[in-house]
Amino acid sequence: MIERYLLRYFLAVVEHGNFTRAAESCNVTQPTLSVGIARLEESVGQRLFHRTNRRVDLTPNGAQFAEHARRIEAQFNLAEQAMQQRQPQAIVRLGLLSTLPSPVVAAIAQALGEIDGLRTEFVEGRASELTDRLDAARIDLAVTLEPQGRHRAQFQPVATEGYSLALPASHPLAARTLIAGHELADNVMLVRRHCEVLTATSQHFTARGVRPFFAARSRSDDRILALVAAGVGVTVMPDCFTAAGVARVPMEDFAHMRTLGVLMREADVVPEAVVARVRGVLAERIGGTW
Repeated sequence: MIERYLLRYFLAVVEHGNFTRAAESCNVTQPTLSVGIARLEESVGQRLFHRTNRRVDLTPNGAQFAEHARRIEAQFNLAEQAMQQRQPQAIVRLGLLSTLPSPVVAAIAQALGEIDGLRTEFVEGRASELTDRLDAARIDLAVTLEPQGRHRAQFQPVATEGYSLALPASHPLAARTLIAGHELADNVMLVRRHCEVLTATSQHFTARGVRPFFAARSRSDDRILALVAAGVGVTVMPDCFTAAGVARVPMEDFAHMRTLGVLMREADVVPEAVVARVRGVLAERIGGTW
């Protein structure tokens, strides 16, 4: 294998016609360059130069090799330029709450992708997992729920929303503006295993004598939405979740809310443009801005 620096030595000698000037242009000593040329000739198995006291000229084989060497070096240069243009100036590790809708995540990714020189690593997790990763410096910021305790001071609230029923659009109650829990006593339900208000939801229905059949339990909100749209059952979700074939109706006496925002490890770790883009997407897609 011919190493690139040998090609550069060779092309410098071709350009200058002299080992001394070629060595100066390559910022090496003349003996170093001479050893390099000898190594190159040994690698290709041909003499590449006629050496005289006054000048160094290419042999016929050297002239043929020079054509290839120029093309190779040109491609090297083009590759370097392309990578320099695309080399990211910053890498941001962004934690994403697992109960964010996929369209919101996609909008955040698109917004950050429009920032020149930025590369983003996306890490999904529950609110507690994201907080732990921030503490361990494994992510730089998180789109998450408002935390309690010492992390609260690092949190920037952006949007607040409630929880409501997700029903098939064909459901008899889909056109209602409010549904009481007991009206769902004979309904099949779907369980979002990662729901932040799962315990409160269970208590709400149990207190109203609702003990339904559970058709599915999943940590995938996209799958739960698909099952709702298919008419399999109903579930409780944050208001921001929407899908074709799914109706969203509030529940009577179910006033639970969640506040979403940005939680940062250190303000100077994350470019201001990143925080602004993330906040903008949350404000636009979730609503209830602060």
